[in-house]
Amino acid sequence: MRTLDIYIARIVLYHTMIVIAVLLGLFTFMTFIDQLGDLGTGRYGLLDAARFVLLSTPKTLYEIFPMAALLGAILGLSSMAVDSELIVIRAAGVSIARLIGSVLKIGAVLALAAIIVGEVVTPVAETAAQRGRAEAMQQNINQQTDFGLWMRDHMTYVNVGEVLPDLSLLKIRVFEFDQAGRLRSLVYARSGDYTNERWRLEDIRQTLINKDDAESKAVKAAYWRTDVTPQILSVFLIRPDQLSAWQLSRYISHLGENSQDTSSYELAFWNKVVTPIATAVMMILAIPFVFRQVRSGGFGRSLFAGIMLGLVFFVIDKGFGYIVLVYNISPLLGALLPTLLFLGAGLVLLRRVV
Repeated sequence: MRTLDIYIARIVLYHTMIVIAVLLGLFTFMTFIDQLGDLGTGRYGLLDAARFVLLSTPKTLYEIFPMAALLGAILGLSSMAVDSELIVIRAAGVSIARLIGSVLKIGAVLALAAIIVGEVVTPVAETAAQRGRAEAMQQNINQQTDFGLWMRDHMTYVNVGEVLPDLSLLKIRVFEFDQAGRLRSLVYARSGDYTNERWRLEDIRQTLINKDDAESKAVKAAYWRTDVTPQILSVFLIRPDQLSAWQLSRYISHLGENSQDTSSYELAFWNKVVTPIATAVMMILAIPFVFRQVRSGGFGRSLFAGIMLGLVFFVIDKGFGYIVLVYNISPLLGALLPTLLFLGAGLVLLRRVV
C-alpha cells in the first residue's frame, strides 16, 4: 500500500506542478501588463516592473494553491483512469475509501507546502516587492523596516514611525536645517492627522537649537504644512499579504489599541488559516469527478466541470472577502464559508461514489 501511495502521489504532484506552472504564468503575465501603466512614474522602469512581478510570484502561488490542487488531482487521477490503472487497482481489491486516503495524504503534503509559502516566503517577498516599487515611484521617500519612513521636504527631514490604515501617523520627528546645513529645530509628535489639506500634530515636544544653547517646549497641538500628502504615504501602509499569520495576530492587537478598523487584517488572518484546509478540501472534491468518469467514460465533461469548479471557488473566495468588508460580516465566517460550502458539496458527491 505504501508503494501505491507513492505512485499516486507522484502522478498527482506531477500534474499539479503543470497546473501551477500554467496558472502562475497566466497570472504573472496579467500582473506585468497591469504594471506597465505605471512606467515612467518617478524612477519606475521596465526592470523595476519585472522585479516587482517576480517578487509577487509567491503571493500569486499562495492564492492559486487550492485551485491548482483541484485541477492537478483531477488531471492526475484522470490520466490513471484513461490508462485503466484505476480499474486494475480496484480489481486488485483496493477500495475507493483506500484510494481516497491516498489522495488525502497528497492533500496534506500540498497543505503543508501552502503553509510554508504563505508563512515563510510570501511575507518576505511581498514586502520587498512593495518596498522596491514604492521607492522607485517616490524618489524623496525611503522606507526602512527598523526606522520607519524618511522623507525630505526642502530643508526639512521627516521620520514617521508608522502609517496606520486610516492614514494617520505615529511617532513623527521633524528635523529642520538652515541653508548652511545646521540643525535649527527638532520636533517630536506622538500622532498626526490630515485635515484641511495640512497635518495636525498632537502631543508635541519642540527643541529650538540656537547658536549657544537649546530651548525646549511642549505644545498640545499644532499644524504642519508640507507637500507630503496621505496619498503619497498610502503606498507605505502595511498590507495584510505582507504579514504571516502570527504577525497579523500581533498587528491586529496593535491596531485595536490605536482604535483602527481591523476587519481587512482579520480577514487576511483567517484566510491564512483556511487556505491550507481549502487545499485539502479541493483534493476531496476532485475524487467524485474522477470516479464518475470511470463509470461513465465522460473524461472531457468531468475535466471541464472540475476546471469550472476551481474557477468558481477562486471567484467566490475572493469576491466574498469584499462582501465581508463592505457589509461588516464576521471575517472568520467570510474566510471559512466558501471552504465549508465546497467541503459539503464534496462530501455529498463522495457518498454517491463510495
